Amino acid sequence: MRFVSYVIWPLVFVGQLLATSLFAWHLLAQINFAYPTGYKLLGLDAHIAEFAPLNRYIHGFEFTRPKDHWDLFAQITRAVQNHGEGLEDIHFTLPNDTKIPLMHHAEIIHLQDVSNLIHQFYLAGIAGFFIWIISLAIAYQQKLSFPSLRNIVLGFCGSIFVISAIVLSLGATTVFYWLHTNVFPEGHQWFFYYEDSLMTTLMKAPDIFAFIAALLLVALLIIWGLSTFGMARLFRKNALVKQAAVTTTKNKNRKKRN
Repeated sequence: MRFVSYVIWPLVFVGQLLATSLFAWHLLAQINFAYPTGYKLLGLDAHIAEFAPLNRYIHGFEFTRPKDHWDLFAQITRAVQNHGEGLEDIHFTLPNDTKIPLMHHAEIIHLQDVSNLIHQFYLAGIAGFFIWIISLAIAYQQKLSFPSLRNIVLGFCGSIFVISAIVLSLGATTVFYWLHTNVFPEGHQWFFYYEDSLMTTLMKAPDIFAFIAALLLVALLIIWGLSTFGMARLFRKNALVKQAAVTTTKNKNRKKRN
């Protein structure tokens, strides 16, 4: 039983983390990662006003409005969430009703790579969900004791602290560049200067990603915490039923002896 416990609980918590991470991402994607809020906090209006006129490929973006920027980001979010469909159709409209493509070819390729990565993340999250549910069902059926909530929370928070400490010690920008270099296909451009990319200007990359990462962490903590609390309650009831069954059996045995 102890061996089963050592195998099952790691599967439960790894699967839970993958599933809840996906759920947090999917939930925030439905509200476009609160881009309008990040837009205001990061001063993206001033940033766009400064760099849009300097773009070497596409002109006129400085004449667009904040609501246009919010809509463009929403279109990008929908496209990367949907296997990259519609990326080439994203346009902005000038005051004279002229429609101009937001991105050039290298930007579209990069966002297609991002979409492919998100698709893999969804597959991992779905697999994690099934691992979580199946291993949890086995643990429940075997009436395994649920680990201490204190140890679970300490382990989870400790992991976040260690990862954060590593990122801060190496530098967030260094880690950001390293991940892009190792994750995206070789030869595909992923770094764009503001003067070369309205996509990058629109997001004030990488600042917007720090904002989104913070939102994801908050959402993950809430979803993970609630699901962990729910599991603890479930196994507490299971333990009470098990204890009641043991007590009933002992009482019956005592009556038989008497």
